[in-house]
Amino acid sequence: MRRSLLFFLFCLMLPLSAQAWWSDDWQYRKQITLDTTAAGADIAEPLTDVPVLVRLHTGNFGYFLDIMPAGEDIRFIAGDDKTPLEYHIEKFDPINEMALIWVRIPELPASAATRSIWMYYGNPDAVDAQDAAGSFGAREALVYHFMKGETPPRDATAYANHVSGFNATLDPAALIGDGAAFDGSGGLVVPAAPSLAFAPEEGWTWSAWVKVEAGQSGAVLLERGDAAGRFSLRLEDLSVTARVEADGAVLAETPGNAALTPGNWHHLALRLEQERLALFLDGLETAFVETALPPLQGDLRVGMNAAGEAGFIGALDEMRVSNTARSAAWIQAAVNGQGPASNLLVYGEDGQQEGGGESHSYFAVTLANVTVDGWVVIVMLAIMAAISWVVMVSKGLVIGRVRKDKPRFQQAFARISGSKVDALDDDSVDTEDDSNESALLTALSGKHEHFESSPIYRIYHAAVHEMHHRSARAVGAQAVPLELSPQAVNAIRATMDSAMVRENQKLNSQMVLLTIAISGGPFLGLLGTVVGVMITFASIAASGDVDVNAIAPGIAAALVATVAGLAVAIPALFGYNYLSSRIKEISADMRVFADEFVAKIAEQHS
Repeated sequence: MRRSLLFFLFCLMLPLSAQAWWSDDWQYRKQITLDTTAAGADIAEPLTDVPVLVRLHTGNFGYFLDIMPAGEDIRFIAGDDKTPLEYHIEKFDPINEMALIWVRIPELPASAATRSIWMYYGNPDAVDAQDAAGSFGAREALVYHFMKGETPPRDATAYANHVSGFNATLDPAALIGDGAAFDGSGGLVVPAAPSLAFAPEEGWTWSAWVKVEAGQSGAVLLERGDAAGRFSLRLEDLSVTARVEADGAVLAETPGNAALTPGNWHHLALRLEQERLALFLDGLETAFVETALPPLQGDLRVGMNAAGEAGFIGALDEMRVSNTARSAAWIQAAVNGQGPASNLLVYGEDGQQEGGGESHSYFAVTLANVTVDGWVVIVMLAIMAAISWVVMVSKGLVIGRVRKDKPRFQQAFARISGSKVDALDDDSVDTEDDSNESALLTALSGKHEHFESSPIYRIYHAAVHEMHHRSARAVGAQAVPLELSPQAVNAIRATMDSAMVRENQKLNSQMVLLTIAISGGPFLGLLGTVVGVMITFASIAASGDVDVNAIAPGIAAALVATVAGLAVAIPALFGYNYLSSRIKEISADMRVFADEFVAKIAEQHS
């Protein structure tokens, strides 16, 4: 018993093994969690065979270039990492970094956030495995995505209930990819088919996303049947009503509780069952009537009535017909999984196969979501940083040599400070001869590598040369002592002042590049951040996914530009302050030396 307990404790201490990898042929995968809790889609009952919409964009996915051009290598695997899931791609645009993919979920639990699926990608040898018909259950009798290039629209289900008449146009700015735009002069017609029949014991459901720009009187959204019996959805101003007619008379009509907001997308659903007709708006039942439903048969018309009149003006997207009465939870799942909220799916981090499928680091995920404009700003900041570092290093080396040579010259000059200054230039005098201070001063006016880096020496050298031009030489070996007038002393001071100006210019040259990095770096980084945030929100608006997990990566990537700007400015600020203080110190030493030198020659040679 004791050994068993010790073994159990030892097993608990062992690290948990990594999640299994579905196939070694795929390099990457992304975890997607199905959130049916109140914080997510708020699904109160379990559902089966639910097609969910996977929206990929720069806000939640940054590896479009790792996928084949048309998404052929995308695969969806159940949470057990073994069972493939049927899917099909409605839109895949790696250039604009956007994808819309429908995945069939066999079982969607209620009020839970523990069920996940995996999206695998990154296999250049993969073949396309899409299965549009398998992406929907047997009860889905008709699904129109209104995809680009499909005119007239085609049914995505296995029943192939394609449009027989289509007088609308495709709208590229719909809620989910493309949609259908109606101008009131026509609509679309779906011919009657056994799969579209209404059986009272099974029920029948129609749903679609609808947008109108203004109220309309009597416009027909949906109609089916003939003079013997039909039902319809109508617009009265901005209110949607459902009407049942038989033999030309209105049997029942729902109240106008379902009011649309102009310019906004709304999810409409009409559910028929036994002797009840219910109307849902944005997932909530807003109105119903209980009445005997006549036999409903014939073509299904959208956007107009049987006579081609009462045309609807607006847009439609993701139209579906189910040959069963869908539950309120099912309709709610469609609203929260497809609409602007899109809070059914929670997108996790991307992982790679190396190391057992461990996730990328947060820094790598952030960099992967940086947009092209962000990289442009970052490259500009990198160039600015490189220039500032070159300036700081070169200036630091120069100042280091100055601080090294300045004491040597000052010590040599101090040894002759008590002698009469002789401006005769004689390079032959030894600087190490302490017995002849006048000769030592003369030697300081020559070329000396151990003084050349000192600006004080160069000022002194300029002054001595100015004195040299004013010196008088005697015939023979004896020289006439140098006498300087006040004007000559002022001329020497002017020469030393001009030399100081040139030395200060040399010391301060290229320092302006540091001030540009200090002031311009943060602003350039802020520009990159603002543009990145704009692109992130524009992408989210285009895809309709406003989940925080979709926003966070894009915002984090946009902030990289600000971080880069600060990374440029902060070192440049420290370096500029340090170098400026040293340059001011050297300038002060030059001024002090010039004053002392002029005073000395005025005293000795005036």
